[in-house]
Amino acid sequence: MNPRGDGSIFSCCNFFPKNSKGQLTIFVIAAIFIVAGVLIFFAYQGNLQNQIPPNLEPVYTTFISCLQEDALSGIDVLESQGGYIELPDFESGSAYMPFSSQLDFLGNPIPYWYYVSGNNIQREQVPTKSQMEEQLEVYINDKIKNCRFDNYYDDDFYIFLENPQARVNIQNERVDVSLDAALTISKGDENAIANNHEVSINSELGALFESANKIYDYEQNSLFLENYGVDVLRLYAPVDGVELTCSPKTWDGNNIYSELQNAVEANTQALKVKGGDFSANENGKYFISDISVPHNVRFLNSRNWSGAFEVNPTEESLLLATPVGTQPGLGVLGFCYVPYHFVYSMKYPVLVQVSGESETFQFPLAVVIEGNKPRVADNSTAVEVVVPELCGQKNTLTNVNVFDTKFNNIDAEISYECSGTVCSIGKTSNGNLKGLFPQCVNGYLIAKSQGFETAKSLYSAVQEGNADIFLDKLYDRNVLLKLDGKDYNGQATISFISDSGSSKVVVYPEQKKVNLSDGQYEIQVHMFKNSTINIAATKTEKCIDVPQTGVGGFFGFTKEDCFSIEFPAQIVSNALAGGGKQKYYILNSDLENSNTIEISANSLPVPTSLKQLQDNYILFEDRGVIVSFK
Repeated sequence: MNPRGDGSIFSCCNFFPKNSKGQLTIFVIAAIFIVAGVLIFFAYQGNLQNQIPPNLEPVYTTFISCLQEDALSGIDVLESQGGYIELPDFESGSAYMPFSSQLDFLGNPIPYWYYVSGNNIQREQVPTKSQMEEQLEVYINDKIKNCRFDNYYDDDFYIFLENPQARVNIQNERVDVSLDAALTISKGDENAIANNHEVSINSELGALFESANKIYDYEQNSLFLENYGVDVLRLYAPVDGVELTCSPKTWDGNNIYSELQNAVEANTQALKVKGGDFSANENGKYFISDISVPHNVRFLNSRNWSGAFEVNPTEESLLLATPVGTQPGLGVLGFCYVPYHFVYSMKYPVLVQVSGESETFQFPLAVVIEGNKPRVADNSTAVEVVVPELCGQKNTLTNVNVFDTKFNNIDAEISYECSGTVCSIGKTSNGNLKGLFPQCVNGYLIAKSQGFETAKSLYSAVQEGNADIFLDKLYDRNVLLKLDGKDYNGQATISFISDSGSSKVVVYPEQKKVNLSDGQYEIQVHMFKNSTINIAATKTEKCIDVPQTGVGGFFGFTKEDCFSIEFPAQIVSNALAGGGKQKYYILNSDLENSNTIEISANSLPVPTSLKQLQDNYILFEDRGVIVSFK
């Protein structure tokens, strides 16, 4: 039948009622509830796993304590080692640059944030906060595996820790640690699984690291440590100047270095920064830098740390300045003066300690002063000093043997000089070195060894070959000076000038020893005595021809231009009054069979005027000395 009367034969068999769209919505909602229920179940199941039954809770408490202790231990290592747990690769220093890549502070190696490598390359190794977080994560992952549960094992506990994965977030005042690792604990019928473990450590690491970076950046941009070092240098060492005197001025380089070490140590420790714990008076303001940080900052240096000191020109360890005005032909000056200018290089470490309420972050950096000036400020990450092209072209194999005069093997530092460029080759072992040399015709092979005179031998490195070089032993011998046959203990300078170009100078009587090897020397002795030569102030007129201006100058005409020269009054209290010079070949046998070099000289007239003083220098040229070995 077709009750509708429309001919449709399927209308009686519709599966869905007229409101089928509403029923579909109900099914969708039901499906959402089912999925949500599953998610809630698994989340709740995870929470159940971290709910430790009371009988098992002491084990978990011990585990959390281990996690806290490991995090604290890692933070302490980061703070004491300049932000590093795993130290960067070690790089050794050299005689030229004494810094290795690490400062040994009380037996604790701390990587330099800035240093100059042994081959003169500026390097920076400042860690980032992300790198510190990563190193602390690795440290915790390794250490947490060693958490001790021995007492629980004795009580029949079963404890198993899966592979841990730590996440660290360093904040200014805390360090958050999250450790993902399934920890299974069971005893008897009770068991529990804890998957995620979180601790928060109260620590100033982040804030201290921020202040340390601020201080480091300020140093790299302003070089304030180098500028303080230059001030110390000029205050405690002779750098440049002029003194009115007719006798030489001498300084002992070893004493200068010792005084500079003490001065650098004391003055470095006096430095402060704004915002820290300091009291600023008028005298103390000099030591306060312009940088401000909210922590106490200490700058440390020790004379026992690796450092380098060099000064030029020197005669061995002696700084010598000779007078002007005493030489023949300079009587017109009417006075004597001693000008001096010495060029210093100093390298030393400074350890910066940034302290909070109970923690200290520290890092070292190198202070470099070259040619009496601070190093050039470096705003980049690393600057490489260009290696001479010659030294980069080592391709000629050479076998070098080093001996003393008795054919004993000697270990020495070997270098090669070609056209003024010196390339380091290496150090011999048992007197032998096989190394690559740059190709050069008529270069010089140089060997240096402690206790021996430096040797320089002509050698052409154009093809594979062999070279033997001999070093003369240095002998430390006493010096005894006699004047007119009697022991002399007054002021004198004794120069041993070698044909090889080297010389040794003894300042007598403060120094009474000299290091010599065999060879030809010119021995010069200058003896000085008290005098009272009064040189009055003078004024002279000096005239010179200068080109005319205008058309006359174009045709080469000149005119006389005169000016006055005023010389100050002077009292010469120390003047040349004895000595002479003698050429003498010193044999090895002379040095081996003696302890003392005795030098006898004759006196000169004690000068009473500048002319007589200049006459003494003329007489000196013809006076000899007698040398004997005892």
